[in-house]
Amino acid sequence: MDDEALKSLLESSRTVAIVGLSTDPEKTSSRIARIMIDAGYEVIPVHPKAAEILGRTAYPALADIPVPVDIVDVFRPAEEAAGVARQAVGIGAKTLWLQLGIASDEARAIAEGAGLQYVEDTCIGATTTRLGNRAAAA
Repeated sequence: MDDEALKSLLESSRTVAIVGLSTDPEKTSSRIARIMIDAGYEVIPVHPKAAEILGRTAYPALADIPVPVDIVDVFRPAEEAAGVARQAVGIGAKTLWLQLGIASDEARAIAEGAGLQYVEDTCIGATTTRLGNRAAAA
């Protein structure tokens, strides 16, 4: 996806569910979540055990999120990406985004086969900052 397409994707999105968002504020996932929050996105933590992360209600699975999700951002090992892709399809997400260092041909096939936009091996926070994106208006 080129910069124009990435900018358009980010500008048309409002809600970002972050699968694997850490409870440790020093971890990369927390720093990226804060970038997205500061850019106006509704960040929804997905964590199997935490009740709250960064002052936001955390959900154990994507299926537990009670609102529509635009982007599912993944901070999990590549081996788990296909499973997350299936879950993203299941909740009707618009985009599956695998963070920097994560790629999965199987996740790509699942996501694109269901009509989701797909981004891999790219940092959503750095991309948002670099392109000057803000969340779509509510």
